[in-house]
Amino acid sequence: MSSETLPSIGEMMSASVPMVRTLNLEFTETTAERAVVRMPDQPDYHNHVGGPHAGAMFTLAESASGAIVMAAFGSELGRAVPLAVRAEIGYKKLAMGPVTATAELGRPAAEVIADLDAGERPEFPVNVAITREDGAVTGEMTIIWTLRPHS
Repeated sequence: MSSETLPSIGEMMSASVPMVRTLNLEFTETTAERAVVRMPDQPDYHNHVGGPHAGAMFTLAESASGAIVMAAFGSELGRAVPLAVRAEIGYKKLAMGPVTATAELGRPAAEVIADLDAGERPEFPVNVAITREDGAVTGEMTIIWTLRPHS
């Protein structure tokens, strides 16, 4: 199968993760270096001050982290499953309107794969910035992921 017929990571996540579809997340960039995911302004997911609900922003950021993990480590799925271990989020400024999450690996992918090759269960951070359309950072999230080897 050629790469032109393979679904994009965004398409795969939309098909397999119901919350991605529920929040209408748009995967605008997905590489092993960076994933960018946008959530449109949707009144059904507003909080008490009219911006996106904290839970929706958490899901947006976690989805961006999952996209970069799939881009960076999708070739390892035959021997390990990626799992989120824990997450921490900080809400910095009021988010209004559409918001975008930009995720970056906090550790080189080659190091993570080397740990997996050595028989370890590697953990690695993914750092995510959530921004408004004006570029202001409204939140920051770090998700610790692991690649759990298949038994």
